[in-house]
Amino acid sequence: MAASDGLEVILFEQSQISVVDDDQSFRDSMRRLLKSLDYAVAVFPSAAEFLVSPKLAATACLVADVHMPAMTGIELYKHLIERGDPIPTILVTAYPDDGVQERMLTLGVECYLRKPLVETVLIDCLRSAVARGKAP
Repeated sequence: MAASDGLEVILFEQSQISVVDDDQSFRDSMRRLLKSLDYAVAVFPSAAEFLVSPKLAATACLVADVHMPAMTGIELYKHLIERGDPIPTILVTAYPDDGVQERMLTLGVECYLRKPLVETVLIDCLRSAVARGKAP
């Protein structure tokens, strides 16, 4: 095996993106889009299911809905920070709030996006978040 063979394996390793949203159609469309971009994708209907999943440790980027029952995307992000697991996060919402957006970006959220998502903006956010997640 040549030295470059190992490097190629590393370069082609898929990044795990986890999507947490209570809307089934949003999860399905995100799964299709992310797979088409060659990401490994895991989807969850609630923050609680994501938090107990074995996929949590491998997640390079989290995409979470702001408005969900039980635990919101904001609460999920804060919970991850408090437990020392600050996964690069993109928050999405159908009900944008400029004050919330400013607070979340100040807390370190990668992006705060409005639904329906603009695909090119989402892709830019994903690339930035995954790169940040892989940084030493």
